[in-house]
Amino acid sequence: MLHIAMDTFAARGYHNAPVQEIADRAGLTQAGVLHYFRTKAQLLTGVLELRDQSDIEQLGPDRPRGTEFLRHLVDTARRNAEREGIVRLYAVLSAESVTEDHPAQTYFRDRYTGLRAFVADALREAGGLAEDDARVEPAANAIIAVMDGLQVQWLLDPGSVDMAVSTELALDSLLTALAPDRFPAGG
Repeated sequence: MLHIAMDTFAARGYHNAPVQEIADRAGLTQAGVLHYFRTKAQLLTGVLELRDQSDIEQLGPDRPRGTEFLRHLVDTARRNAEREGIVRLYAVLSAESVTEDHPAQTYFRDRYTGLRAFVADALREAGGLAEDDARVEPAANAIIAVMDGLQVQWLLDPGSVDMAVSTELALDSLLTALAPDRFPAGG
C-alpha cells in the first residue's frame, strides 16, 4: 500500500491525492487504509519513511565520510535516474512542504538540516578545512541546491540532464575552490 501511496503522492501531490484513490488502487476501502494509517498525514509520513529506508539501505551499516560521502552523492544522483517515482515524490512534496501547515514541512526542514550537516562535514574532511571556515556552509547549501534542481530538470526532460555528471562537476568545482591545494583545477 505504501508503494501505491508513494506513486499517487508523486503524481498528484499531497493535497490532490485522495485517500479513496489510494485505497481503490490498493484494493482496500478508505476505512481499510485508515485502519493502518489513522490520517492521510500519517500515510504521508509512512511513505517518506519508506523512501528514507531505501536510501539508508544503500549506505550500508556505516555512513561514508569525507570524499567518500561526496562520491556517494554522485552515486545517489546516478541511482535516482533509475527511480523516477521516488525522485518525483521528493520534488513534489519538498516543494509543497513550504506551504502553510503542510504535514511534511517539519520532515523536510529536519531532513535538509541533517543533510547540510553531513555535506558540510564531508567538505571539511575532504578539504582539510577548519571547523569555522565560513565557506563550508554555503558550499553545502549549493551542493544540495544543485542536486535538487537537477532532479526537477531531469523530471521535465530526462534526455537532456545527466544528474550524476552534473553533480560530480559541481562537487569537483567546489572542492577546487575550497581546497585548491588538495584539489587543483583540472586534477
